[in-house]
Amino acid sequence: MDASHPGSAQNRMQAYLQKIAAGPRMSKDLTREEAKDALLSILNGSVSQIRAGIFLIASRMKLETLEENIGYWQALNETTVRREVALEKILQIADPFDGVNRVPYFGFFTVPVLTALGLPTYGHSTHSLPPKFGVTFEDLLGKHYGVSSSDNGEKRISLLKKYRFAFLSARHTNPPLENLRALREEIVKRPMLATLEKMLLPVKARTGGNFLATGYFHKGYEVAMLEIARLSKFDKTLLGNGMEGTTFFGVHKDTRVSIDSGVKEPVEKKLILEKMFSVETCSRIKKTYQDLKKETATLEFLSEWGEEALKNNRGPAAVLIACHAGTLGYLLQMFESPQDGFEAARDILKSGICYTQLMEFLEDIG
Repeated sequence: MDASHPGSAQNRMQAYLQKIAAGPRMSKDLTREEAKDALLSILNGSVSQIRAGIFLIASRMKLETLEENIGYWQALNETTVRREVALEKILQIADPFDGVNRVPYFGFFTVPVLTALGLPTYGHSTHSLPPKFGVTFEDLLGKHYGVSSSDNGEKRISLLKKYRFAFLSARHTNPPLENLRALREEIVKRPMLATLEKMLLPVKARTGGNFLATGYFHKGYEVAMLEIARLSKFDKTLLGNGMEGTTFFGVHKDTRVSIDSGVKEPVEKKLILEKMFSVETCSRIKKTYQDLKKETATLEFLSEWGEEALKNNRGPAAVLIACHAGTLGYLLQMFESPQDGFEAARDILKSGICYTQLMEFLEDIG
């Protein structure tokens, strides 16, 4: 359709901008359908980059309504590439796509540990984005381990089937979203995409055991995120305010985690470190976390310490990986307590099996 046509995407976008970019008092909310159409027009490249950038900024500055967020999610859901795997259950860990850069975070190495504990798991991310440009799962794979940025999603899915763990990038799960990278780098600020890209369901277990673990940083977003997780058809969602918005819950501060099974109201668990673990384990976790605050989370640092933990349960990272895996396992009812989960993860780390599996995975992925 010609861009000058009254019904063109360009003109519809102009109307949407007149609604949401009229200042704090005059701005109006979009309907669900308008929000979906606006973001689809951006994802499909039907509007100019200037209008697209203005829209992404204005929608966040206005503050999105639940109806708008659902519309935006519908657009992303429509452009998501879906794949099915022959697994009874699978956990997606979706940490912030702009990464972590304050305290070293070893979530990448927690993924194979969760699989060894009996829960197939994949990390969903992309190369880091603004505003933080921290470290993501995909950064470790590409920038440190040398995995090609041109590998395809089918290869990653085949490895997920083989190893029962993997890492997927937005370029595999939603190429139109990944194509907005340059625009997101230009606008600098975090758009509504940063919330919704973590809520997509690109990989489905055949028997319906689809789990999501994700986090938020700013209070208030959990309401829309829980609603959208249900729309995405996750069978169980863990959502909490973890360290830097990650799924590392209950260590940097007491954390409330919502557990939603899509049937009744979410169940809320308050994680308090002293009540989660034994006195000795709690002391080790606290000390390790405080000591790591002094370190810089470079790719080399994370890989060296993470690999050491997977080899033989040694080094500071081992304590935090066992804490992370044990806590998620507890929240997903794999263990009676976080301490039980911690001890099971520690035994897995001592065996060295996760290091062997990760190295074989990295060799296979090329």
